Amino acid sequence: MQNTVNSLTIGGLAKAAQVHVETIRYYQRRGLVAIPERPPGGIRRYGSADIDRLTFVKTAQRLGFSLDEIANLLRLEDGTHCQEASALAEDKLRNVREKINRLKKIETALQEMVDRCHVHEGDITCPLIASLHTGGRGCCD
Repeated sequence: MQNTVNSLTIGGLAKAAQVHVETIRYYQRRGLVAIPERPPGGIRRYGSADIDRLTFVKTAQRLGFSLDEIANLLRLEDGTHCQEASALAEDKLRNVREKINRLKKIETALQEMVDRCHVHEGDITCPLIASLHTGGRGCCD
């Protein structure tokens, strides 16, 4: 790749970071990505630091962090706030584990409903539909 020290337009930055231009503009409005100065009569230019910032944001999003949480992480990125960053990650991990537990309960309940449908014979009422009407018995608590 060419030297990207302030040589990219916003379109080039979007391509290099594999995001849409509107995503960059949205992140700029949210304060996650800096808006470079526009030289008189010129266009704004971006560089490798901007690619790194976008990579940070997108990676954090893939890990489940919200944009507000990412903003907090970015405030801690100087490396001297590892305890605070760790606390944010531990909270996110706890949240993910809770979601996994809820999804496992949903999986079990759905599997039971599907199994009842497969053994269902003769009765007009579908066991799955009937179960939904009665609140799913223990599902999704």
